[in-house]
Amino acid sequence: MPTRDAPGPRASLPVNAWAILGLLSSGTELTGYQLRQWAENVLGFFHSVPAMSQIYTELRRLERHGYVLGSEEEAPGGRARRSYRITPAGRAALACWIDEEPVEPPTVRNGAMLRLWLGAHASPERLRGILREHRDRSEAMRADAAFHRVTEQEYPGHPYAALVASWAERRYAAERDIAEQVLAELDRLEAGDPPPPPLPR
Repeated sequence: MPTRDAPGPRASLPVNAWAILGLLSSGTELTGYQLRQWAENVLGFFHSVPAMSQIYTELRRLERHGYVLGSEEEAPGGRARRSYRITPAGRAALACWIDEEPVEPPTVRNGAMLRLWLGAHASPERLRGILREHRDRSEAMRADAAFHRVTEQEYPGHPYAALVASWAERRYAAERDIAEQVLAELDRLEAGDPPPPPLPR
């Protein structure tokens, strides 16, 4: 049986731990593998998805703090399978974290823009291919977000998840449109035309 950390105020945990606790807050008991699958389907629209090793590390940490409770059962093939559920202390800590923890600024990691920034070392056609791929991927993500929005709207108990899916749908639509605009600007650059005027404030 895991030992618990000393009782006290809300534990200071990495953001991934709170994300995992949030996935468990629906009340469903999940294994680490199931959490990973759910994270890919839900968190991927707005947050980085923890690796399997991170998920198991955070589950052990959450269990030490008493925020989740793990239980083992025999899986097909005779192997033990450990699943986790959130505890009342975990729900209270999650609400406290939302209320009190400063919101970290969003991070941007865009591989297409990194390569475009280094465009002097690539051919124009390669840059166009990168931007087209980014545009098409953004459209695919927009379509996935739209599907999730419709799905979440069918469950009255998940109104905030539908709002996030709606935000993601609009975000990826904007990414798609901006990629198309940058493609046009790249054509003008290669033709020696002046750059477009700056956007109004």
